[in-house]
Amino acid sequence: MRWIGVLLLAVVAIAAMAQPVTEYGPAKGTLIIAGGGSLEGTGILEAFIAHAGGAEQARIIVVPTAAGNKAADGTVRVYTEDDVVAAWKKRGVRHVRMLHTHDPKVADTEEFAAPLREATGVWFDGGRQWNIVDSYAKTLTFREFHKVLERGGVIAGTSAGATIQGDYLVRGAVAGSNIVMTPEPEHEHGFAFLRRSAIDQHINTRNRWDDIIPVIRKYPNLLGLGLSEGTAIIVTGDRFEVTGLWKVAVHDNTRLYQPWEKPYYVLSPGDVYNMKTRQIEKLGIGTTPRNK
Repeated sequence: MRWIGVLLLAVVAIAAMAQPVTEYGPAKGTLIIAGGGSLEGTGILEAFIAHAGGAEQARIIVVPTAAGNKAADGTVRVYTEDDVVAAWKKRGVRHVRMLHTHDPKVADTEEFAAPLREATGVWFDGGRQWNIVDSYAKTLTFREFHKVLERGGVIAGTSAGATIQGDYLVRGAVAGSNIVMTPEPEHEHGFAFLRRSAIDQHINTRNRWDDIIPVIRKYPNLLGLGLSEGTAIIVTGDRFEVTGLWKVAVHDNTRLYQPWEKPYYVLSPGDVYNMKTRQIEKLGIGTTPRNK
């Protein structure tokens, strides 16, 4: 019987070696990271539904938490599920529900996290990304978010729902979104669905092109990504493709820049980038990566 145990160990070892090794994106599953603004007519929402299994089969969880855990009068903010999921139902999604709590103790319970075990897609709405951290970091719900990817599902989001997907949490300060690097240790880290990354959004409409330069200087191991409104990257493994309406700024500290250049370059819809090799693998039609 001993040889059977040895054989089983060998099979497990071979299976482990067969698993794809990634440095940035998930080994399985997909990330869709959008830069905020209107996503109508961009194809981004449609791509999310398709990656989740299609409108008929997808089981989508919408997380509105970034919009705030407290109302203007300081009381706990209440979200209405019908309001949160209405836009998705209009798109024909049959199985969609809201997931929200302001209390991390609730987020750490089996009952609250249970819907994620059947989810094929999770969408994070915009707002302030530190609200998401306060509710779900280090909880069972956080772990179940990652398991959606492990099953081959999709995690997506826009604005704050984009930044939360990174490793370093850009604009995590409670005091205001104009503070790029938070002084609060508890708000320095996102959920690292996209590892070794720092993600900013609204870079075109809010003139944030240069804002994460100090982040990359302090943490040179990170890849910085600045997303325009109406624009997203679709991540599979260590590659992403730009989709939507406009531009993505790539802050790559391993690249040599001339003294007169900005320390990043710009990709357009259709461009494909390999984060592991830090190489552009395909250019979209009529586009050239360039410094802003």
